[in-house]
Amino acid sequence: MKKLLFLSTLGITLFAACSDHKSENNNELSAVDTTLQYFGDSITKDGAIAADQLAAQMVGKDSLKIKITGPIEDVCQKKGCWMNMNIGNNQSMRVRFKDYAFFLPKDAGTKTVFIEGVAFTDTTSVAELQHYAEDGGKTKEEIAKITEPEISISFEANGVILKK
Repeated sequence: MKKLLFLSTLGITLFAACSDHKSENNNELSAVDTTLQYFGDSITKDGAIAADQLAAQMVGKDSLKIKITGPIEDVCQKKGCWMNMNIGNNQSMRVRFKDYAFFLPKDAGTKTVFIEGVAFTDTTSVAELQHYAEDGGKTKEEIAKITEPEISISFEANGVILKK
């Protein structure tokens, strides 16, 4: 009988200790910023420059490893496999995701992001521009108006932080 009482007391004590530990972990989790969503590689917001400063950073360079932040203009409405960002001076930058490994929510347009990866000068063909326009939900008339390739800054992101 004494053994049963001892084992019961020991079991209750261990259960109580585990329960206390669990609540401490829950408190730690509640301190995590739930207004952020992470995609791709784990990145931080530290050191990001404003998207409208990117063009100045790219002068004289073909490519540049960098972290930037700014609002999304639009997102692929088929899968979320690309997004556009305004980089100032009426320029838009296409952002694709490294190795097609992750996508953004299709409703992420106009939200703010932090992206880390490589910015580069790129020529986008007419066919590819028309494909992006179709994915973006443009009308057939709008797509038909795309007749020239585009030379612009593009970005391959290895990680994204999205502000909800």
